[in-house]
Amino acid sequence: MEPKVNILIVDDEEIVRESLASWLEEDGYEVKVAENAARALERLPEKEWNLAMVDLKMPGMDGIELMDEIRKIKPETIVIIMTAYATVDTAVQAMKKGAYDYIVKPFNPEDLSLTIRKIIEHQKLLKENIYLRKELKKQYRLHDMVSKNHKMIEIFELVKTVAKSNSTVLVQGESGTGKELLSRAIHMESPRKDEPFVTVSCASLTESLLESELFGYEKGAFTGADQARSGKIELAKDGTLFLDEIGDISLKLQMDLLRVLEEKEFRRVGGTQLIPVNSRIIAATNRDLTKAIEEGKFREDLYYRLNVISVLLPPLRERKEDVPLLVEHFLERFNIEMGKNVEGVAESAMRMLMDYSWPGNARELRNMIERAMVVTKGRMILDADLSLPQTPGVPLSNNRGKSLSEMEKEHIRRVLLDNRWNIIRSAQVLGIDRVTLYNKIRKYELKKEPVLNS
Repeated sequence: MEPKVNILIVDDEEIVRESLASWLEEDGYEVKVAENAARALERLPEKEWNLAMVDLKMPGMDGIELMDEIRKIKPETIVIIMTAYATVDTAVQAMKKGAYDYIVKPFNPEDLSLTIRKIIEHQKLLKENIYLRKELKKQYRLHDMVSKNHKMIEIFELVKTVAKSNSTVLVQGESGTGKELLSRAIHMESPRKDEPFVTVSCASLTESLLESELFGYEKGAFTGADQARSGKIELAKDGTLFLDEIGDISLKLQMDLLRVLEEKEFRRVGGTQLIPVNSRIIAATNRDLTKAIEEGKFREDLYYRLNVISVLLPPLRERKEDVPLLVEHFLERFNIEMGKNVEGVAESAMRMLMDYSWPGNARELRNMIERAMVVTKGRMILDADLSLPQTPGVPLSNNRGKSLSEMEKEHIRRVLLDNRWNIIRSAQVLGIDRVTLYNKIRKYELKKEPVLNS
């Protein structure tokens, strides 16, 4: 049985209120009336109103002012303005301000019935579409990740299967593709979800600091160790230990980590007591570990120990169909965080987003949408709100014939130069973290250039 359709009639003329209520009740609608705006506002909390029929000219608060209040309190309620012939122009203005439609007095009961039926059917279709979009989005979502790319959907399905086991997982992919998000999803889908998810950024620490961070230390283990401290392996307990940028750790620490994986126990720095390990280990890297093995920079035995289950995340440029989906996902998040109501991205701006190569992947897109939502002055993000980087004075067509890595190298070089090699500022512009930027500088062998003062 379908729920009743609720209609609120607001008019200062009793004959109009009673006639309308009688006609609409005969059509099977649930109808309530109010003689003025104040009474209508009192009645608003009573139920969810599908439709409010509001007279334009009323003593005190008029119909347009009441419509504004209804939209604030019950934004899903459709408002129709009722007006006499003499004020049709004003009714059209009301539609521009948010009224769904207007009807002119005196009413023809048959025409009115047809109009109301069409409006209710339209509202029903809108609600069904919203529901279907939400259901469809569920199919494309894995916790904080969204995608409709076939490779990503396969990865989402793999995660749900892998999560049930205790096997180590190696997540590979470029910076910004969502390696940590995927690792968190594995944790949240696993029986360990109520236990800690502990992260360690292996690239951001020196060997000695990383050793202390991972294994902890006993009192007196080194200068400054005035009390014992648990390491991240210990803190992960029965949960998940996420080792980010595993390809950056030293050969000594690789050996220590291999022992942990093989023997399921470790010692704190300066300690003798063996501490058992029951956490699941997930490692991630943006490096080519097979190449690192060939170069003698990564242990082959550790690679195979970590790579029990391998996940390779594709870059955003290989799944451009996800750009609109990610944009919508970020809009929803930032609308909540910023208390805004940005409705979407203009068609021309979306084309710009689709044409861009996204060297910083989904993280760069997220940062760009966040910035656009801060600077936009309207309900839609426009071309001018986007800060898509481009080498000054060089049209995009000049990049034809260049490889993606050549374009990325030139883009990073230009951003570094523009920001006088300020690493923090350059990383922010690129939408990547400092560690990733340092890795890119090493990869492309970029050297600091002298900045010419103009």
